[in-house]
Amino acid sequence: MTGDFDDLLAANARYSTQAPRNFDGIAHAGIAVVTCMDSRLQPLEMLGLFLGEAKILRTPGGRVTPDALVGCVLGAHLLQVDRILVIAHTRCAMASGSDDEIRARVLEQTGTDLGDLRIGATVDQEPALASDVELLRTHPALAGRVAVGGFLYDVDSGLLRQLV
Repeated sequence: MTGDFDDLLAANARYSTQAPRNFDGIAHAGIAVVTCMDSRLQPLEMLGLFLGEAKILRTPGGRVTPDALVGCVLGAHLLQVDRILVIAHTRCAMASGSDDEIRARVLEQTGTDLGDLRIGATVDQEPALASDVELLRTHPALAGRVAVGGFLYDVDSGLLRQLV
């Protein structure tokens, strides 16, 4: 409680006076998005959606991690999700090298040794995207229940292209 977050708490106090209320938590457009944590991506805006219309799951590289998989399953069964978009993007740091190379970059830039922390990096995004889409399409709790597509978002043009 050292004041590190005072600016954000003040901004939240301003936001709270006009924050949307009475949402039910359902994905009203039936959409779930698994995408990268990169701050250049605005998932709702890039798809023409609004607050309350989609479930957004963010992971490094937009990979379908175990937690993202759980989110997709729960979304499909409890939150009216019937379409899942897995969205990778251009110029992604997670596609800039292997786990070893990224750990080495962290060590070089910060002096912190991440040990054997699994990063999940891949320089070849398309096969990783296809693998994640296949995982969702064939998962016993999702197969036949949802449509799943794999997409690449171009951070320079703002365009989204379906790859899988």
